[in-house]
Parts: sequence; structure tokens; C-alpha cells
Amino acid sequence: MAEVLGRSKPLTVSPLKTSQPLGASLAVLGLDRAMPLLHGAQGCTAFAKVFLVRHFREPIPLQSTAMDQVSSIMGADENLIMAMKTIAEKNRPAVIGLLTTGLSEAQGTDIHRVLKTFREQYPEHHNVRIVPVNTPDFSGCLESGFALAVQAMIAEWTPTAEQGGTCPGRRAHQVNVLCGSLLTPGDLESLRDLIERFGLNPVFIPDLSDSLDGHLEAEDFSSITTGGTPVTAFATLGDAAATLVIGPSLYPAAELLESRTGTPLHRFDHLFGLDANDRLMMTLAGIAGRPVPGRLERQRAQLQDAMLDCHFLLGQARVAIGADPDLLHAFSELLGEVGAEIVAAVAPARASVLARTPVPQVQVGDLEDLEDLARLQGAELVIGSSHAVDAAERLKLPLLRAGMPQYDRIGGYQRTWIGYDGSRQLLFDLANALLEHAEHGVAPYHSIYSRKAELRQEANHGAPQAFAHSDRWH
Repeated sequence: MAEVLGRSKPLTVSPLKTSQPLGASLAVLGLDRAMPLLHGAQGCTAFAKVFLVRHFREPIPLQSTAMDQVSSIMGADENLIMAMKTIAEKNRPAVIGLLTTGLSEAQGTDIHRVLKTFREQYPEHHNVRIVPVNTPDFSGCLESGFALAVQAMIAEWTPTAEQGGTCPGRRAHQVNVLCGSLLTPGDLESLRDLIERFGLNPVFIPDLSDSLDGHLEAEDFSSITTGGTPVTAFATLGDAAATLVIGPSLYPAAELLESRTGTPLHRFDHLFGLDANDRLMMTLAGIAGRPVPGRLERQRAQLQDAMLDCHFLLGQARVAIGADPDLLHAFSELLGEVGAEIVAAVAPARASVLARTPVPQVQVGDLEDLEDLARLQGAELVIGSSHAVDAAERLKLPLLRAGMPQYDRIGGYQRTWIGYDGSRQLLFDLANALLEHAEHGVAPYHSIYSRKAELRQEANHGAPQAFAHSDRWH
């Protein structure tokens, strides 16, 4: 059990935190034909857009209600209504994610009431699904904003047994998968392939692997998302054989889905390393009623071999991690499997999972805290986003880039971390990072009987003296 330490200074230096509205926007971008709408100042949306564009290197659909000084004081309800009307008419999305920011939350905007007013004034747009989510950016982080959006989607669009006559198991091969923000589009592609090997059909909520996987469309530029989970899929969640939830931040959303539909729920903190993936394989085998495919057994053996190959470097390696709670917990458990020691763990916000992370302490703080702890504890490796590059350079330590954003590497958003094969590659990358920066090599030993040693002794003393003046005694 970890001791979670609160912030210890009155300001943030080199922020680790990414805001809740950005996390909620990311979740909405995992839906098909969707548009996130941030209710706040134009600069808030511009920052989120630049952040996502730099990470994914793709055009990102994002809109703002553009609150200014007057609307911030006198009220911005009209801004919000006109923004929803304009998006519905011009972009014709299937979904609008209505998200608050710190400015609109401080103002006290009731987005649920404003949405009701919009529905009354413009009934012609009743076919556009709009999900309101309160995401103040002065609390939480990307992970919690993402989770709030997923929970709101389930609450808005998943019928209960009384409403829609859902029947768990009616779709015997369907598996719902609630995908946490720690999963990349590459992770989701790998997970889809893995689940399909068992003859099951996964429905991802949300599905970034279809909307933000980096693909070229045959059609012209689209102002809304292309690909992702269709909103109609939410009506089928209650008929699935089971629900898998990956990431503790989504446990409340998964429990809401279970209470509404009665679909059996299986929780996974992450899918890093041997133990977590063994649990996943046995769970899928039980749902499908078939044995684990031979190819996956082979991948498990390959991961075991990689753990043996890497343990000389990773065993007792001193690692510093700065990441959102779910990702920090995942890395901590993976590194614990190979005997590494987490000497510095920093998260941007509190979460219940931090208390059971296998490290002595977790500091809620920023990248300055991570750098100070890593220096004090003698870390040998840093794990963090591209924002941690400067800290790692000052520490003269290798950096494994993980989380968001990754703007100084191509394809970081597509990296596969999960499964037996993803965990195997991750161990290789960690070991290679330590190997390339090793500074503790053994000094070469020069035999006293070598000709080179004799010549050196003659130069120093005039004649070779086998033992009295050998290198061993100097």
C-alpha cells in the first residue's frame, strides 16, 4: 500500500497535469461522427486542439462557445445555444460532446438546463445526440475527465432492462470493452485482434483505434470524426455476454453499466505484464468456452524469456515515473514483476488506485517534484511524457516516453504496450535504455605478464619488475 502525499507547494512548476476537458474531448473523439464542444474561452479550446494535434499528428475536430469578458459576467447561455445550433446545422454530427471548462464552471453555468432549453427551441435537431459533462479543469486530470465522459455516455444512451428489454447474453459473442485513457489506439488494435482470436466480437467504448489510428480517408476532409464507436452501439451493451473494463478510473462507469443492464463485469487495472494478461486470457477463455489459442501461448513463452533476458538490467533498477494514476499503477506493477524499484512516483491528481500502487509513496505534484525526487533517490531511468524531456536531460538519465503528449517522436500515439507481445517489447525498451546509458562498467584488467605491461613498467621504472610494481598494486 502506497502513502499518497498531497501537494507541498503553492504553485505548479513544469506541469504534469493535463486538464479534464481535454480528457473528455479525447473520449468524445472515440465516437463516430462526433464533435466535442468546449464551453469556455476560445483559448481553452485552442490549447486542447494544439495539444491533440501535436500528439496524434492528425486534424482534430474541436469547437468552442468562445466566451468573452461580457458573456463571462453577464451569462453565456446564448453562446452555448447558438454554438450547438451552428454545429448541428453546419457539421451535421451524430454526437456533440458538451463539456464545461474552468471558466464556465466558475461562472456557474447549468449545461443540463441550457441543453433542455436548446431542445425546446430547436426540435428539428432532435436526431443529434448531445451528452453534457461537467469537467472543470481546476480539478482532476485527463484521466478523470475521460472517465466522466464515458460515464455520462452510458447514463445518457444505455437503456435499462425496464426501458429497452435488454437481456445479458442475447448476443452471445459480443463483449463490451470499456477502454481507459491509458490505452493507445495501437493498444486497442492489438486488444481487438486478441479478443477476436477467441471467436468474440468486441465493442469498444470509446474506440480511438478507429478514429485516431492515423489513416487516410478516401473522401475529402471531414469536420467531424470518421470512425469510432457508433452511438447506436450503446443500445446493444445490455445484450452482451460480458463487459471488460480496463483502467480503475472507469470502474464507476462499468458499475453503472452493470447496474443498468445486469451484464457480468470483469475488472482489469491494466494489461501490462504476465499476471494481468494471464487473467485476461483465462477470462476470455471462460466467456468464449474455448481454450487459449496456441499463438497466444507462444507469446506468453516469449514474454517469459524476455523477463529472463532483461532481469540482469532491470532487477533492482531505480526508476522514476510521472504519469496519470492508471498508467503509473500499470508501470509500477510491471516493473515490480521484474524486480525494479520505483524510487520516485508522481501523479498529477489523486485517485483511489494510487493507494494500492506497489510503491512506498506517491507524490501528487508536477515535473519539478519528479525531477527533485529522482535526483534525491538516485534514479537510473525516467518514465514520462515528452514534457519530461528537459528534466531527464538535466538529470542525465534516459527517458521512456509514455502517456500524453508525445510530440518529439513519430508514432508514439500508436505504440502498443499491452498483451504478451506489447509487454515483451516494453521490457526490451526499458533494458536497452539502461544499457545505452550505463556508466558503471568494470575497468579493464591488464595482466602483469603481457608485453604491454612490461613496456609500461620499463618506461616508469627502467626495468620490468613482475610483482612489486605490477598494475594490480598500483
